[in-house]
Amino acid sequence: MNLKGTAILLGIILIPVFSFAQFRKYSNEFLNIGAGARGLAMGSAQVATVKDGTAGYWNPAGLVGVKDHPEVNLQHAEYFAGIGKYDFGSIAIPLQDSSRVIALSVLRFAVDDIPNTLFLVQPDGSIDYGSITSFSSADYAALFSYAQTVVKTYDKLVSFGVNAKVIHRQVGHFASAWGFGIDAGIQIHGPNWHLALVARDLTTTFNAWTFKFTEKEKQVLYLTQNDIPVRSTELTSPRLVFGGGYNFKISKTFSLLAEANLDFTFDGKRNTVISSNPISVDPHMGLEASIKDVFFIRAGVTNFQKALSDGDTLNQKKVWIYQPSLGAGVKIKNVVIDYAYANLANQSNPLYTHVFSLKFILVKKEKTTSK
Repeated sequence: MNLKGTAILLGIILIPVFSFAQFRKYSNEFLNIGAGARGLAMGSAQVATVKDGTAGYWNPAGLVGVKDHPEVNLQHAEYFAGIGKYDFGSIAIPLQDSSRVIALSVLRFAVDDIPNTLFLVQPDGSIDYGSITSFSSADYAALFSYAQTVVKTYDKLVSFGVNAKVIHRQVGHFASAWGFGIDAGIQIHGPNWHLALVARDLTTTFNAWTFKFTEKEKQVLYLTQNDIPVRSTELTSPRLVFGGGYNFKISKTFSLLAEANLDFTFDGKRNTVISSNPISVDPHMGLEASIKDVFFIRAGVTNFQKALSDGDTLNQKKVWIYQPSLGAGVKIKNVVIDYAYANLANQSNPLYTHVFSLKFILVKKEKTTSK
């Protein structure tokens, strides 16, 4: 990569933050990847039925499903042949009455070891390979969650939850941002049915960017006709997610859970199933088969889009594409191991990724007393 190429790469990375206090349609997209292999295997259809520690991400109201004992969730995934790395971790702690839960979730998406060849070409035209350094472009988020049971009867459970999220984004030493946002959600459960509503970025999430370029770097960016930003604020508009699910009891040992979600965005026309201005709607659907509540098989589909057909050399025919996913899980005492096989681009050269996650229920051992 030459000097101009690196300048262009930096420009692409910094494009979302060039605008001053403007809503960005695809702002903080790393927060839309998902959390936990179960949710990803079910096509990200989770807001109505999630009831473990990953609920801090999907719908904080679902955290009330963490009963009696703290729970730890861990996940790692790599995208685009290992170029992008995504990690998620959470701990959920039920309070004394088990009707209230607090949780902390941490996310990181990063592209590491990006070559910085800004100074590869010296002023006299010579090539200095020793000037090549590397940097990372990393996005972090911490979600502080609280959930509480509002109504509990023999045939109905209603819970409410809220997130306060802190966002930090870092592009080498060139740029950094801090942001803050609020999410809120509700879940309603009947004997076999489930309903939910989540409001993400409820108060509008913002990222305040600052930039640090040396005089030498500014000169290179100027010569390659790149803008040199000073400060900017990136705004993320609210999003509503409606979800519904039903648990089909096939037998005493076998059940089938189905869930569908609808994402409503209000930031303009998107490439989704229902695409209009200003509201667009994106569906997610998932299934989970459970055997004795120990073995699980899952499938899902999400991210419906219209794209140019691969076989159309004139680039005039558009077809629907989507992202299917499969997965499985097993529960061994207080440990749950989940796996998802997700498709990132369902066209002639599809990209797949393997996602693994672990859940630990921290049960204290009972003390034995000697006689």
